[in-house]
Amino acid sequence: MARPLIERRLRDISSQLRALREDLRVTDEQLLQLESEADDARLRALVSETPLADREHRQAARHAEALRRHRGDLAARIARLEADQDALLDRLGDT
Repeated sequence: MARPLIERRLRDISSQLRALREDLRVTDEQLLQLESEADDARLRALVSETPLADREHRQAARHAEALRRHRGDLAARIARLEADQDALLDRLGDT
């Protein structure tokens, strides 16, 4: 791969990494909030023992789990891009 092509690809990856890391930061903040809400809903369900409170707890827990999966996907994408970046940097050093 030609040096200009490697450099362009590195710029693209760098831009993607910045965006994904920002998404991860926001997701982490949202996940903290959702987990807190799910814990609160769990406590309300335990105390009130009503079907409505139990349903709210399950719904909050599902939302938190979905966001945890999204966070995992973001982290995996970041790891793949970092590996691609490392490989490109190695190739750039060989040219």
